[in-house]
Amino acid sequence: QVQLVESGGGLVQAGGSLRLSCAASGLTFSAHTMAWFRQAPGKQREFAAAINWKDISTDYADAVKGRFTISRDNVKNTVYLQMNSLKPEDTADYYCAASLRFHNTLSRTRQTYAYWGQGTQVTVSS
Repeated sequence: QVQLVESGGGLVQAGGSLRLSCAASGLTFSAHTMAWFRQAPGKQREFAAAINWKDISTDYADAVKGRFTISRDNVKNTVYLQMNSLKPEDTADYYCAASLRFHNTLSRTRQTYAYWGQGTQVTVSS
């Protein structure tokens, strides 16, 4: 079975930093584009960041560009989201997602991603 398990969420002050981790199993991790989405209370799930399976390119939503960094460790089968200069509007449940195998497009659409984690909560106080 494919499992994506997020960790690292919590409560932080505005301006602070947090690093989310997503540990993957049951798939050939290095052959999947990985992404982070987030969903605030009462809102739709939205794209945050993606990194392709070749580990060459990344993409970020405008709301997080310059503050968040996505990276991956293909040895540990883990994708990370380093979040700096956090704002209250970053408060959301953050979800890790994996594309179908060998999909190398940095997609911002949910339909691209076949596998999802259960999410980890991030709360940013003023």
